[in-house]
This record gives sequence, C-alpha cells and structure tokens, in this order.
Amino acid sequence: MNRTNNPGAGGMLKAWSASARRFFKSYIPLTRAGMQDAINFRVDFMFIILGCAVQLCILFFIWSGVFNSSGSTDFMGFTRPDMITYIFVAFLAGFLTYSDVMWQVGEEIHNGSIAMRILKPVSFNLTYLFQEFGFRLLVAALMILPIVGGVEVYRFFAFGCVQFNPAQFLVFIISVFMAFLILFFFNLCCAFLAFIFKEIWGVNMLKYIIVDFLSGALIPLAMLPGWAEKTLLILPFSSLTYTPVMIYMGRYTGVQALLFMGLQVFWMLFFIALAEVIWRIVIKHLCVQGG
Repeated sequence: MNRTNNPGAGGMLKAWSASARRFFKSYIPLTRAGMQDAINFRVDFMFIILGCAVQLCILFFIWSGVFNSSGSTDFMGFTRPDMITYIFVAFLAGFLTYSDVMWQVGEEIHNGSIAMRILKPVSFNLTYLFQEFGFRLLVAALMILPIVGGVEVYRFFAFGCVQFNPAQFLVFIISVFMAFLILFFFNLCCAFLAFIFKEIWGVNMLKYIIVDFLSGALIPLAMLPGWAEKTLLILPFSSLTYTPVMIYMGRYTGVQALLFMGLQVFWMLFFIALAEVIWRIVIKHLCVQGG
C-alpha cells in the first residue's frame, strides 16, 4: 500500500514543542528581569506595600464604623465578618492584578528607550506582559500566605469553624490570573495614548480612581442600586476585583461562577485583540522625546 508523506501527530507534536521552546526561551528572561526589578527596588516596593496597607486600614475602620453606627449585624446583605473578609481579599486581588505598564510605556517614550524594545525580534506587547508577570509572581509569593492565612484565622473565630475551601481557592487563583491579564491589556490599550499625546500621567491617575470604584475594590457592587450593579457586572471592571472576591467568599459557585469566569475570558480575549489593533495604528505616530 502506498503511503503519503504525512508527519502525523508525532511530527506535529515535535513542531509544537520546538515552537514552545523558542517562545519561552525568548520571554522567560523577561519574567526573571521583572522579578529582579522588584528585588532591586525593594525600598520602593516596601513603600508601595505600606501605602496599600494604610488604605486597607482606612477601609477597615470605615466599614467598622458603618456597622457600629447601624446597630445591625447585617448591612445590605453583608455581615461584619463578610465585609472584613471582602476588603482584605479585595486588597489581595488588587495587589496581585496591579499593573503599571501605562506608566512604563510613557516613561520609555520620554527617555527614548522604547526604540530598543521595538527593535527586538519579539512581540512588543508580550515583552511588557512577561516582565510584569515576573513582578507579580514575586508579589504573590510574599503576599498570599500572610493575607489568606490571616483572613482564614479571622473567619475561623468569627464563624466557629473552618471556612477555607481548597477547590474554591484554586478557582479564585485562576480568576485572579485572568483579572491580571484583563487589567494588563486594558492598561496597555490606554498606554498607547502616550504614542500620540506624549504625556499621560493625569489620565493614568484618573483611570485608577475610576477602575477602583467600578471594579468593586472600594464598595461591593451588591451595595449599589440594582440597575448599576447589573450594568457593572457586564462591564470588564467587575472581572478585576469583584468576581474573584465573590468566588473566594463562596457567593459565586457552580454555574454562576462559570458564567462570570466565562465573562472574564471574553474580556481577556477582547483586550488582547484590541491592544494588538491599537498597536498597529499608533506605531505610525511614535515620536520619542529622549534617547
């Protein structure tokens, strides 16, 4: 019997394996560079943590005051232990998904170093992603255990039994990872404004304020009017903080959790594609100010 020259599954697997090796060989060093940046600028890193801790304390005392003044154990569907859990887990999710790529792109345009990044034979967008990912990995290693441990000890004494669910926590981590990608590519889309306007510091600060509110980082979306909650749940911002926190707290389970994680996947793919489209447009307008 005559056989056609077909590489078959084995050949396809080898080709895919070689392609994957080339991919990781190109981008893994950027992940290590991101981790090294966090180590080199550890003083700045510690001040960032300190600033976020102050914000967390302010939120804690604000909500404690709300429950004390209300004289009730339940406020708009949240008990005091629920609310304390929410603000700490929201803080963790926000810290794990934070991205400063918008500032970094603007800074590189100012000093001209972005030209070297563009000349590299790799994806412009992915160089920032893997560098940012390395930084977030180090943050995760330092922050997850103390915060989750503290939250679970508090919940044990508040509810009188162990509340931690390993499977639920794993889904939370997956949701946080998708939230990181959504926020990164959303910020990257905004960062491309620097190719045209050159200065985007004010836009960046305004963006963070708006995103913090719309994502549920400051106030649970369930406490907003019904029409506002339904609208924000569809928008990408709820996928950044609110969805992961609701999963951690067990308020999204089963089909509901799959639905909102599916929405995360949609927004993640949307912003990845949008960033690529915007990049192809704005690269024609690039004019560095340094170098």
